[in-house]
Amino acid sequence: MLKHTLIHPEITAILARAGHHSKVLIADGNYPASNTLGPNAQLVSLNLAPGIVTCTQVLEALLTALPIEAANTMGIPADDPYALKGDPPIWAEYRSILTGAGLSLPLQPIPKWDFYDAVASRDHVLTIQTADQRLWANLLLTIGVRQP
Repeated sequence: MLKHTLIHPEITAILARAGHHSKVLIADGNYPASNTLGPNAQLVSLNLAPGIVTCTQVLEALLTALPIEAANTMGIPADDPYALKGDPPIWAEYRSILTGAGLSLPLQPIPKWDFYDAVASRDHVLTIQTADQRLWANLLLTIGVRQP
């Protein structure tokens, strides 16, 4: 019986095989998840209906099961047609969730096209595709180590 809130069997199995420096992408509903997988990554689609499941819900569940050492967002090019003035509101939610989980990790944006390259790396083990409709909600997590 699992005590943490992450109970999805496929996600749990993939994460159980992952290790330090492995990367997990929580993808929003606009992210091209099927054609950006790394060579060692698997895709789990949780996009049931628009807005169900959200990136924040997935992050909250993952944090109960994994040590995280880095959190990267997709940087927003100034000339992007969907660019916002300032940080997207979801980034503040991510910061709050990370802090609430006892982590003092900054959100570090990776420029958009470099973000795609980071996801396509051999360290990428899992993309969790959500149906989150908020813009710029993609979050790339790097798994840390268990402390004794």
